[in-house]
Amino acid sequence: MIIVLLGPPGAGKGTQGERIAERLGIPKIATGDVLRAAVREGTEQGLAAKSFMDRGDLVPDSVILGIMKEVLASPSSKKGAILDGVVRTVPQADGLSTMLAELGRKVDAYLLFDVSDDELVKRLSGRTVCDTCQTPYMGLEPGTRCNKCGGTLVRRKDDEPESIRNRLKVYREQTEPVIDWVKDRKMNLVEIDATGDLDEITERAMKALEQ
Repeated sequence: MIIVLLGPPGAGKGTQGERIAERLGIPKIATGDVLRAAVREGTEQGLAAKSFMDRGDLVPDSVILGIMKEVLASPSSKKGAILDGVVRTVPQADGLSTMLAELGRKVDAYLLFDVSDDELVKRLSGRTVCDTCQTPYMGLEPGTRCNKCGGTLVRRKDDEPESIRNRLKVYREQTEPVIDWVKDRKMNLVEIDATGDLDEITERAMKALEQ
């Protein structure tokens, strides 16, 4: 099963993606993680990505999808994968569908996490992340040690209220059209109320996927 996570920044895609991946016994694949891994391992696509990153340029969709193709064709993804941050624009959605078709696969469900803007601002402005493994935390102050890797928790500049509003504006303009793209093609779009307790959200997502 291949599931693509959708939703605004702060909706909990990363956290819930990890939980759902564990429940389903498949890997969660995040764009940033696979980019860093490909660069570190020196793969052909990784070296191509590094050339853009070293210049401070955005890595083109074609390179990112090339790296994703390598990962999804590997034995670790044979049973499926949760894709986080792979589809942020309609061209990326088109590219992913084409790439998966080449592998004889398809997206089984787009999982959309729905949260109000006010709740997102509240969440993100109170969030810290590990400066090493990027694990997010709520309610822990900068300088606290990460429970996962021992790194130091920091507050990202883009988690300041003004930056959050701008990130949401970008999401509305660039990523929300993907939802209509999915609906137009009659693909499986599963909407989840992403407010409340983490366990409750996970159960809602699992129940929706089972249906």
